[in-house]
Amino acid sequence: MGKYDKLLIKVIRGLSDSNIPFNGLCNLLITFGFKERIRGDHHIFSKDGVDEILNLQPLGSKSKAYQVKQVRNIILKYKLNMGENDE
Repeated sequence: MGKYDKLLIKVIRGLSDSNIPFNGLCNLLITFGFKERIRGDHHIFSKDGVDEILNLQPLGSKSKAYQVKQVRNIILKYKLNMGENDE
C-alpha cells in the first residue's frame, strides 16, 4: 500500500481532518487527475467531469479541516479512482 493509499484512507475516514498534510492532499488530488493552478498561497484544482473547483490554502504545513471535508465529498460524489486522467 503506497503513501497516497494510506492518505486516501485517512481522508475518507474523516477521523483526523485537521491532521492531513497540505502537500500530501495536493499530491493526492493530482493523482486523481486534477489540474493545479497556484495563485499566491491558493492552490486551485479543477478536473474535467467535476463541476466543483477546489480552492485550498495551507494552515502551516497542514490542510484546513473544512477543505479536507470538501475533498472527501468530491471523491465520494464522483466516485473518483487514483490514476484517473482524462487526457
